[in-house]
Amino acid sequence: MEFTVEQIAAMLGGTIQGDGNGRINMLAKIQDAKAGQIAFLSNPKYENYIYTTGATAVIVSKQFTPRKPIATTLIQVDDPYISFTVLLEEYHKLISFQKSGIEEPSYIGKDSQTGKAVYRGAFSYIGNNVKVGDNVKIYPHVFVGDNVQIGNNVILHPNVKLYAGTRIGNNCVIHSGTVIGSDGFGFAPQADGSYKTIPQLGNVVIEDDVVIGANTVVDCATLFGDSTIIRKGVKLDNLIQIAHNVEIGKNTVIAAQAGISGSTKVGENNMIAGQVGIAGHLVIANNTHIGAQSGISKSIKEEGQRILGYPAFDIKEYFRAYTVFKKLPSISYRLKQLEDRIYGNSQEEKSRTVSESAE
Repeated sequence: MEFTVEQIAAMLGGTIQGDGNGRINMLAKIQDAKAGQIAFLSNPKYENYIYTTGATAVIVSKQFTPRKPIATTLIQVDDPYISFTVLLEEYHKLISFQKSGIEEPSYIGKDSQTGKAVYRGAFSYIGNNVKVGDNVKIYPHVFVGDNVQIGNNVILHPNVKLYAGTRIGNNCVIHSGTVIGSDGFGFAPQADGSYKTIPQLGNVVIEDDVVIGANTVVDCATLFGDSTIIRKGVKLDNLIQIAHNVEIGKNTVIAAQAGISGSTKVGENNMIAGQVGIAGHLVIANNTHIGAQSGISKSIKEEGQRILGYPAFDIKEYFRAYTVFKKLPSISYRLKQLEDRIYGNSQEEKSRTVSESAE
């Protein structure tokens, strides 16, 4: 699929310096780009490439002033990086939503409905009373349980599993191997040391514009009528565990291997780094940044905190403490030397006095 430089500039709200009729069919890095491709210049250390690039067009800042003659066409925008990201998103949509039709074998159950331009891949399964919106792409081996609702423009990559009652909003992407709606980790200890399973009867609600990475698990709520909720705009990485009755606030991002225990409420616009563990029944305030491998054992009630460590505390205090911690072996050695200098003779005299008393 091709676009003219003029069409791309209009999409980005940019102005053109050069030939607006050039045709673009691919995105590329500025150092590798060839004719028919578009690149961007954001970092000044790559400026030299703009004088040699083979790209048909390059997205640059409105403040960029060339130091040498340039052969390529320039599209001037407020922020080249963001503008290039917009192009990547649009290109991704084009290639992601190309598929349509029904591959066989695939199954759809009783009273289920699908919208326009839906793709159902081979060996996909749709249960009873399911509602699927327009332009939804269900790739091979996807399982959609009974009473599931899926909005418009949703992509379910291969081997995604949606348990019964799951609700997915519009413009969501769920990557391969992810399981939505599995049982929460609910077991009651018994007098004989065994554990009795607590039935998990709730569901999962995923709002609009959510992206969930591969092999992530979101457990259903415990009670019928309750939901584990992933709010609008949340981005979850691969290999994340979201337990029963958790709520993730809108526009929060969580990196790989993080785990959030049951009934915890995570606020909006949070950034949670990789391998963070959050205990159950906590509240995490809005705009909290949690550093990698941190352990959260109590609620964070003040907004805007940046914390790190286990147990986690203010990141500035953590680094001050770490500066001391890594010096502890040296401090211990110097302290022993000091003790020997101060107490050495006294210890010898004490030992001699004890020896004389014994005689």
